[in-house]
Amino acid sequence: MNRVAIVTDSTAGLSAEACRELSISVVPLLVNWDGKTYQDGIDIQAGDFYKKLAALKTVPTTSQPSVAAFEAVYAPLIEAGFDILTLPISSKLSGTFDSATQASQLFPSGRIKVMDSLQASVPLALLVLAAARAAQKGASLLEVVNLVSSYQKRIRTLFVVETLEYLRKGGRIGAAASFLGTTLNLKPILELKDGVILPLEKVRTSRKAIARAFEIVEKEVGKQASQEFFGIACTEISTHFEEILKTAREKFRIQEEIIGILSPVLGTHTGPGTLALVYLLPG
Repeated sequence: MNRVAIVTDSTAGLSAEACRELSISVVPLLVNWDGKTYQDGIDIQAGDFYKKLAALKTVPTTSQPSVAAFEAVYAPLIEAGFDILTLPISSKLSGTFDSATQASQLFPSGRIKVMDSLQASVPLALLVLAAARAAQKGASLLEVVNLVSSYQKRIRTLFVVETLEYLRKGGRIGAAASFLGTTLNLKPILELKDGVILPLEKVRTSRKAIARAFEIVEKEVGKQASQEFFGIACTEISTHFEEILKTAREKFRIQEEIIGILSPVLGTHTGPGTLALVYLLPG
Protein backbone atom coordinates (compact mmCIF):
# COMPACT_ATOMS: atom_id res chain seq x y z
CA MET A 1 0.00 0.00 0.00
CA ASN A 2 1.37 3.39 -0.99
CA ARG A 3 1.86 6.16 1.51
CA VAL A 4 -0.50 9.13 1.11
CA ALA A 5 0.54 12.75 0.55
CA ILE A 6 -1.83 15.66 1.15
CA VAL A 7 -1.97 18.65 -1.19
CA THR A 8 -4.05 21.77 -0.56
CA ASP A 9 -4.00 25.43 -1.58
CA SER A 10 -3.09 28.70 0.11
CA THR A 11 -6.64 29.57 1.17
CA ALA A 12 -6.40 26.96 3.94
CA GLY A 13 -4.08 29.42 5.68
CA LEU A 14 -1.92 26.73 7.25
CA SER A 15 1.29 27.72 8.99
CA ALA A 16 4.63 26.75 7.48
CA GLU A 17 5.35 24.82 10.66
CA ALA A 18 2.19 22.69 10.36
CA CYS A 19 2.96 21.97 6.71
CA ARG A 20 6.50 20.86 7.56
CA GLU A 21 5.43 18.66 10.46
CA LEU A 22 2.68 16.94 8.48
CA SER A 23 4.33 17.02 5.04
CA ILE A 24 1.48 19.04 3.50
CA SER A 25 2.10 20.57 0.07
CA VAL A 26 0.48 23.94 -0.67
CA VAL A 27 -0.26 25.43 -4.10
CA PRO A 28 -0.79 29.21 -3.95
CA LEU A 29 -3.67 31.05 -5.58
CA LEU A 30 -2.91 34.43 -7.13
CA VAL A 31 -3.72 38.04 -6.23
CA ASN A 32 -3.69 40.55 -9.10
CA TRP A 33 -3.26 44.13 -7.99
CA ASP A 34 -2.18 47.32 -9.77
CA GLY A 35 -0.60 45.44 -12.65
CA LYS A 36 1.29 42.96 -10.48
CA THR A 37 0.55 39.32 -9.69
CA TYR A 38 1.34 37.96 -6.23
CA GLN A 39 1.38 34.37 -4.99
CA ASP A 40 -1.01 34.16 -2.06
CA GLY A 41 0.91 33.83 1.20
CA ILE A 42 4.30 33.85 -0.57
CA ASP A 43 4.79 37.17 -2.35
CA ILE A 44 2.12 38.92 -0.29
CA GLN A 45 1.35 38.26 3.37
CA ALA A 46 -1.94 38.88 5.17
CA GLY A 47 -0.67 41.69 7.40
CA ASP A 48 0.69 43.78 4.54
CA PHE A 49 -2.29 42.94 2.35
CA TYR A 50 -4.95 44.23 4.76
CA LYS A 51 -3.02 47.45 5.44
CA LYS A 52 -2.78 48.06 1.71
CA LEU A 53 -6.44 47.14 1.15
CA ALA A 54 -7.54 49.74 3.72
CA ALA A 55 -5.24 52.45 2.31
CA LEU A 56 -5.78 52.12 -1.44
CA LYS A 57 -8.84 52.75 -3.57
CA THR A 58 -7.97 50.07 -6.11
CA VAL A 59 -9.46 46.64 -5.50
CA PRO A 60 -7.45 43.49 -6.27
CA THR A 61 -8.73 40.48 -8.16
CA THR A 62 -7.82 36.84 -7.75
CA SER A 63 -7.13 33.87 -10.00
CA GLN A 64 -6.73 30.14 -9.63
CA PRO A 65 -3.39 28.32 -9.87
CA SER A 66 -2.45 26.91 -13.25
CA VAL A 67 -2.61 23.24 -14.14
CA ALA A 68 1.19 23.36 -14.35
CA ALA A 69 1.44 24.57 -10.74
CA PHE A 70 -0.35 21.44 -9.52
CA GLU A 71 1.57 19.21 -11.92
CA ALA A 72 4.84 20.52 -10.47
CA VAL A 73 3.72 19.48 -6.98
CA TYR A 74 2.28 16.12 -8.03
CA ALA A 75 5.23 14.89 -10.10
CA PRO A 76 7.86 14.43 -7.35
CA LEU A 77 5.29 12.92 -4.97
CA ILE A 78 4.17 10.34 -7.54
CA GLU A 79 7.80 9.60 -8.39
CA ALA A 80 8.51 9.05 -4.68
CA GLY A 81 5.73 6.45 -4.55
CA PHE A 82 2.95 8.44 -2.88
CA ASP A 83 -0.73 8.37 -3.61
CA ILE A 84 -2.14 11.88 -3.34
CA LEU A 85 -5.26 13.44 -1.87
CA THR A 86 -5.82 17.02 -2.99
CA LEU A 87 -8.16 19.24 -0.97
CA PRO A 88 -8.61 22.63 -2.68
CA ILE A 89 -10.98 25.48 -1.91
CA SER A 90 -14.65 24.88 -2.76
CA SER A 91 -15.25 24.44 -6.49
CA LYS A 92 -18.19 26.83 -6.12
CA LEU A 93 -15.89 29.65 -5.02
CA SER A 94 -12.87 29.10 -7.28
CA GLY A 95 -11.65 27.24 -10.34
CA THR A 96 -8.76 25.77 -8.31
CA PHE A 97 -10.53 22.41 -8.16
CA ASP A 98 -10.59 22.30 -11.97
CA SER A 99 -6.86 23.04 -12.24
CA ALA A 100 -6.05 20.35 -9.68
CA THR A 101 -8.30 17.84 -11.48
CA GLN A 102 -6.81 18.54 -14.91
CA ALA A 103 -3.30 18.11 -13.50
CA SER A 104 -4.27 14.80 -11.86
CA GLN A 105 -5.25 13.42 -15.26
CA LEU A 106 -1.64 13.70 -16.40
CA PHE A 107 -0.68 10.88 -14.01
CA PRO A 108 -1.60 7.18 -13.73
CA SER A 109 -5.27 6.57 -12.91
CA GLY A 110 -6.06 6.00 -9.25
CA ARG A 111 -2.94 7.63 -7.86
CA ILE A 112 -4.44 11.09 -7.27
CA LYS A 113 -7.83 11.88 -5.77
CA VAL A 114 -9.02 15.49 -6.03
CA MET A 115 -11.80 16.01 -3.53
CA ASP A 116 -14.06 19.06 -3.52
CA SER A 117 -13.66 20.36 0.03
CA LEU A 118 -16.68 22.69 -0.27
CA GLN A 119 -14.71 24.83 2.21
CA ALA A 120 -12.16 27.63 2.54
CA SER A 121 -9.95 29.02 5.29
CA VAL A 122 -10.22 27.37 8.73
CA PRO A 123 -12.80 24.70 7.77
CA LEU A 124 -10.54 23.71 4.87
CA ALA A 125 -7.59 23.65 7.27
CA LEU A 126 -9.56 21.35 9.57
CA LEU A 127 -10.07 18.84 6.77
CA VAL A 128 -6.45 19.05 5.64
CA LEU A 129 -5.05 18.59 9.14
CA ALA A 130 -7.29 15.60 9.83
CA ALA A 131 -6.31 14.04 6.49
CA ALA A 132 -2.57 14.67 6.99
CA ARG A 133 -2.56 13.19 10.47
CA ALA A 134 -4.35 10.07 9.27
CA ALA A 135 -1.93 9.75 6.35
CA GLN A 136 1.02 10.15 8.69
CA LYS A 137 -0.30 7.23 10.74
CA GLY A 138 -0.39 5.03 7.64
CA ALA A 139 -4.00 5.31 6.45
CA SER A 140 -4.68 4.37 2.83
CA LEU A 141 -5.97 6.85 0.27
CA LEU A 142 -9.49 5.43 0.58
CA GLU A 143 -9.36 5.59 4.37
CA VAL A 144 -8.26 9.22 4.29
CA VAL A 145 -10.99 10.10 1.78
CA ASN A 146 -13.62 8.45 4.00
CA LEU A 147 -12.34 10.35 7.04
CA VAL A 148 -12.56 13.66 5.22
CA SER A 149 -16.09 12.81 4.05
CA SER A 150 -17.17 12.17 7.64
CA TYR A 151 -15.93 15.61 8.73
CA GLN A 152 -17.43 17.35 5.70
CA LYS A 153 -20.90 16.35 6.81
CA ARG A 154 -20.40 17.93 10.23
CA ILE A 155 -18.56 21.19 9.54
CA ARG A 156 -20.51 24.39 10.08
CA THR A 157 -19.15 27.88 9.38
CA LEU A 158 -20.82 31.14 10.37
CA PHE A 159 -19.20 34.45 9.55
CA VAL A 160 -19.74 38.17 9.82
CA VAL A 161 -18.48 40.77 7.35
CA GLU A 162 -18.28 44.53 7.79
CA THR A 163 -19.74 45.05 4.32
CA LEU A 164 -21.06 42.89 1.50
CA GLU A 165 -19.41 45.08 -1.11
CA TYR A 166 -16.27 42.95 -1.42
CA LEU A 167 -18.31 39.78 -1.92
CA ARG A 168 -20.48 41.59 -4.45
CA LYS A 169 -17.52 42.93 -6.44
CA GLY A 170 -15.88 39.52 -6.46
CA GLY A 171 -19.04 37.76 -7.60
CA ARG A 172 -19.07 35.40 -4.60
CA ILE A 173 -22.16 36.73 -2.87
CA GLY A 174 -24.71 34.24 -4.21
CA ALA A 175 -27.98 34.14 -2.28
CA ALA A 176 -26.57 36.62 0.24
CA ALA A 177 -27.29 39.30 -2.37
CA SER A 178 -30.69 39.55 -0.72
CA PHE A 179 -28.94 41.48 2.08
CA LEU A 180 -27.58 44.18 -0.24
CA GLY A 181 -29.03 47.64 0.11
CA THR A 182 -29.84 47.29 3.79
CA THR A 183 -29.06 49.93 6.41
CA LEU A 184 -25.32 50.37 6.79
CA ASN A 185 -25.28 49.60 10.52
CA LEU A 186 -26.91 46.21 10.02
CA LYS A 187 -24.29 43.48 9.90
CA PRO A 188 -25.04 40.26 8.02
CA ILE A 189 -24.46 36.82 9.52
CA LEU A 190 -23.59 34.52 6.64
CA GLU A 191 -23.00 30.80 6.32
CA LEU A 192 -20.64 28.78 4.14
CA LYS A 193 -22.79 25.76 3.34
CA ASP A 194 -22.30 23.14 0.63
CA GLY A 195 -19.53 25.29 -0.76
CA VAL A 196 -21.55 28.50 -1.25
CA ILE A 197 -22.26 31.62 0.79
CA LEU A 198 -25.79 31.86 2.15
CA PRO A 199 -27.54 34.55 4.22
CA LEU A 200 -28.75 33.83 7.74
CA GLU A 201 -29.63 36.98 9.66
CA LYS A 202 -29.02 40.72 9.89
CA VAL A 203 -27.97 42.09 13.28
CA ARG A 204 -27.25 45.64 14.46
CA THR A 205 -23.47 46.08 15.02
CA SER A 206 -20.67 43.58 14.56
CA ARG A 207 -20.43 42.70 18.25
CA LYS A 208 -24.10 41.78 18.39
CA ALA A 209 -23.71 39.75 15.22
CA ILE A 210 -20.88 37.72 16.79
CA ALA A 211 -22.91 37.27 19.98
CA ARG A 212 -25.83 36.02 17.90
CA ALA A 213 -23.53 33.65 16.01
CA PHE A 214 -22.45 32.13 19.34
CA GLU A 215 -26.13 31.69 20.27
CA ILE A 216 -26.66 29.75 17.05
CA VAL A 217 -23.64 27.54 17.79
CA GLU A 218 -24.89 26.81 21.31
CA LYS A 219 -28.33 25.95 20.01
CA GLU A 220 -26.88 23.47 17.53
CA VAL A 221 -24.22 21.76 19.65
CA GLY A 222 -25.40 22.46 23.22
CA LYS A 223 -23.94 24.51 26.07
CA GLN A 224 -20.54 23.36 27.31
CA ALA A 225 -20.47 20.83 24.48
CA SER A 226 -17.23 19.07 23.71
CA GLN A 227 -15.71 20.20 20.43
CA GLU A 228 -13.02 18.09 18.80
CA PHE A 229 -12.17 21.16 16.71
CA PHE A 230 -13.27 24.77 17.13
CA GLY A 231 -11.95 27.38 14.75
CA ILE A 232 -11.92 31.13 14.42
CA ALA A 233 -10.95 32.85 11.19
CA CYS A 234 -10.28 36.58 11.06
CA THR A 235 -8.39 39.26 9.16
CA GLU A 236 -6.27 40.34 12.13
CA ILE A 237 -5.50 39.36 15.71
CA SER A 238 -7.00 42.18 17.80
CA THR A 239 -8.34 42.78 21.29
CA HIS A 240 -11.80 42.00 19.95
CA PHE A 241 -10.50 38.73 18.56
CA GLU A 242 -9.01 37.80 21.94
CA GLU A 243 -12.40 38.44 23.55
CA ILE A 244 -14.09 36.14 21.04
CA LEU A 245 -11.55 33.39 21.65
CA LYS A 246 -12.08 33.73 25.41
CA THR A 247 -15.85 33.46 24.90
CA ALA A 248 -15.42 30.30 22.84
CA ARG A 249 -13.26 28.73 25.55
CA GLU A 250 -15.84 29.57 28.19
CA LYS A 251 -18.78 28.25 26.20
CA PHE A 252 -17.33 24.99 24.88
CA ARG A 253 -14.91 22.26 25.90
CA ILE A 254 -12.48 22.60 23.01
CA GLN A 255 -9.99 19.84 22.32
CA GLU A 256 -8.17 21.66 19.52
CA GLU A 257 -8.34 25.30 18.48
CA ILE A 258 -7.66 26.23 14.87
CA ILE A 259 -6.96 29.93 14.50
CA GLY A 260 -6.59 31.27 10.98
CA ILE A 261 -5.89 34.62 9.36
CA LEU A 262 -7.82 34.91 6.11
CA SER A 263 -5.34 34.75 3.26
CA PRO A 264 -5.06 37.70 0.85
CA VAL A 265 -7.08 35.79 -1.76
CA LEU A 266 -9.98 35.30 0.66
CA GLY A 267 -9.61 38.82 2.06
CA THR A 268 -10.01 40.18 -1.46
CA HIS A 269 -13.56 38.80 -1.45
CA THR A 270 -14.59 39.34 2.18
CA GLY A 271 -12.86 42.62 3.03
CA PRO A 272 -11.29 43.76 6.32
CA GLY A 273 -12.99 43.01 9.62
CA THR A 274 -14.37 39.60 8.65
CA LEU A 275 -14.65 37.03 11.43
CA ALA A 276 -15.85 33.41 11.28
CA LEU A 277 -16.75 30.69 13.79
CA VAL A 278 -16.09 27.13 12.66
CA TYR A 279 -17.40 24.12 14.56
CA LEU A 280 -18.55 20.52 14.23
CA LEU A 281 -22.13 19.40 14.54
CA PRO A 282 -22.64 16.32 16.74
CA GLY A 283 -21.67 13.17 14.88
